[in-house]
Amino acid sequence: MPSPASIVDRLLDATIAPGFSAIGSGVRRRLADWGPPIERDLSDATYVVTGTTSGIGAEVVRELARAGARVLAVGRDRERTEASAAALGAEPVVADMSDLEAVTEACQRILADTERLDGLVHNAGALVAERVDNAVGIESTVAAQVLGPFLMTSLLLGRLSSEAVRPGRVVTVASGGMYAAGLSTGSLQMPAESYRGSEQYARAKRAQVTLNEMWADRVDPTRVAFHAMHPGWADTPGVRSSLPRFHRTLSPVLRSPADAADTVLWLLTAEEGGESSGGFWHDRRRRAIHRLPTTRRTDTAARRQQLWDWVVGQTNDPLI
Repeated sequence: MPSPASIVDRLLDATIAPGFSAIGSGVRRRLADWGPPIERDLSDATYVVTGTTSGIGAEVVRELARAGARVLAVGRDRERTEASAAALGAEPVVADMSDLEAVTEACQRILADTERLDGLVHNAGALVAERVDNAVGIESTVAAQVLGPFLMTSLLLGRLSSEAVRPGRVVTVASGGMYAAGLSTGSLQMPAESYRGSEQYARAKRAQVTLNEMWADRVDPTRVAFHAMHPGWADTPGVRSSLPRFHRTLSPVLRSPADAADTVLWLLTAEEGGESSGGFWHDRRRRAIHRLPTTRRTDTAARRQQLWDWVVGQTNDPLI
């Protein structure tokens, strides 16, 4: 028989709004009697986290550093990245994740300055109203949230292993918004004339979650575990600026950034995060990656391979 906590969790997950809001995390925390997301000393561990100047990324950095870890905090704006890293007890690494040359240079600096990486968190990304391309003509959301993280993962993969929290972990912060998006390489980048920021964001997040599963299929899970998660609806600067109406309407029940960061930290440091690979998580439970038959039908082996091949080609990745 399922436990009462499992039954309530399933009901919350099915109802979307309560489950994604602070209501859902609050109820789950009480019923499942969650402990702190970090319950070990991390003084021997080193982590790389992207998108760290505010919101969820800043909370991840803060808590890892508080537990004793060395944290390399990646951000695109030098002044903000250096200031936030100093305030959070981290070391700044400046790189725009949509600029693949900058990502490569950042990884070279990280490799030169570390002997081992215990974890990598892909959190950088933004929802923009109009299409903006990077220097080589790739839509910025796709560049920063699909190509940049893929390249960083591949360049740092050989350094990812862990004595402190074996195996090493790669955690991607996705979004529940991807449930509305199907998988496609040909339509992954929306054209300027029909561009809708929220839909482009969802398409990129779908690709992230798919690639997370594909990485898990290719890498020994006893060495590196891959996980994607969605943090629920959080009150972050990014949400306030990109979705002002959504924020005004739901602000009373939005999660705090610390609440939204909980599962990231738990997957990085808890034993459960090393017991499987390729999962999609929300509030410390593994979830299905599809809710709709329309998106499930798009998720074919052929499309997955097309996505992988396209990303490898765009990143000119010699390691894959």
